[in-house]
Amino acid sequence: MKALEYRTAAWARGGLLAMRNTPDVALGDRVAVLDHLGKRRSGQVIRTSGELVLIQVLEGTDNLDLERTWVRFLDQPFELTLAPEMMGRVFNGVGQPRDGRPPIVSRLSRNVNGASINPAARAYPREFIQTGISTIDGMNTLVRGQKLPIFSGSGLPHNRLAAQIVRQARLLHREATTDVAATNQEFALVFAAMGVSHSDARYFEESFEQSGVLGQVVTFINLADDPPIERLILPRVALTCAEYLAFDLDKHVLVVMTDMTYYAEALREIATAKGDVPSRKGFPGYLYSDLAEIYERAGRIRGKEGSITLIPVVSMPSDDITHPVPDLTGYITEGQIVLSRELAAAGIQPPVAVLPSLSRLMKDGIGEGMTREDHARVASQLFASYAKAQEVRSLAAIIGAEELSEEDNRYLQFAQAFETRFVGQGETEDRSIFDTLDLAWEVLSLLPREVLTRLSEKDLDARYRPAVSTQ
Repeated sequence: MKALEYRTAAWARGGLLAMRNTPDVALGDRVAVLDHLGKRRSGQVIRTSGELVLIQVLEGTDNLDLERTWVRFLDQPFELTLAPEMMGRVFNGVGQPRDGRPPIVSRLSRNVNGASINPAARAYPREFIQTGISTIDGMNTLVRGQKLPIFSGSGLPHNRLAAQIVRQARLLHREATTDVAATNQEFALVFAAMGVSHSDARYFEESFEQSGVLGQVVTFINLADDPPIERLILPRVALTCAEYLAFDLDKHVLVVMTDMTYYAEALREIATAKGDVPSRKGFPGYLYSDLAEIYERAGRIRGKEGSITLIPVVSMPSDDITHPVPDLTGYITEGQIVLSRELAAAGIQPPVAVLPSLSRLMKDGIGEGMTREDHARVASQLFASYAKAQEVRSLAAIIGAEELSEEDNRYLQFAQAFETRFVGQGETEDRSIFDTLDLAWEVLSLLPREVLTRLSEKDLDARYRPAVSTQ
């Protein structure tokens, strides 16, 4: 069908443009809007009916003279041009270059509104991805094909943690643990940032370039002063790129998205402008299905070599983990990494709260042949010992530390060492999983051998070294 052009705009507000008398227009079609000054804007059809067609205009609808605005329906979906040359490039939220280099030229382009992976075709997520961060690798292990979100509060360094993961993430083949090139030759990263400040955008770009990983990363950035509607397309653009890298080029792709709360707020803004019935905290009732459409595009497909692993960052307004966005994200994904305001205030980076954190697929990425034979037991002992240490801290706050037993004081020493040495590692320290497990044994050795009941006698004989008290 040929492109259709109309000048029947009815109203415009909040980035939405309504058109009357526009037959034969399909949902999802791309639109070109030409204003009275000759400036071209891009849009997409988001609702059709017999009376009105609703268009989301990516550049917004400010200063549109409706009587002199032409709208052309292009009879094609919103597509992303794909090529191997995307690696090392920086794009905006709709896939246009923002690094000053020429656009990608390729005959291959795909609709960004891709479908979720068919459950019948899914392969179970397995195998270890090393992030270089002890609290993740050691206690909340990430595996290929998993969806593992980061839950953070306002002002916490989740963007820096996301950038650190991008810089340090790599595949780990046991037979090639000392050969970084060998472990990364089939690995790619897609980084998507939504609603970030100019300084954060500059930090991301400089961080990737200075660390030498820029050539492995495809970066999509939507700035805080960019149109909110662009944020609705950015996750789908990033995942379309990831699907190409994973299932066409057979790469293992790690997708990091920050911040999905900004995406949900843009969705709420557009839904309100459309007149959709609001649900919890004003978000539309279809927020769950909308997030699921995004998250469920990650995973593994039987018969395909590549995989997509997803780490979405979700900020929690007022540190409320029951807020609709983290709440619904938790239903769809396989665990969560939770950041702690108390640890951040104490100067511990990254401030991961290990007790509420969880990786439901951890067991499928660790053990002999993948990490180390004692990994599962060490992680279990760390969880148990730190939980006990927190109980001792609460007791000390009531009765005073001087009233504690010798064993309780050992738990306090362990908690301090665990937080400062194991959890805290700064933004530049990249630990291998073997460094992480060895460090775990060092802090566990601050406790009496008889309380380490999650470890086998074989483990203890081989690795337990009683530590000298630091008090």
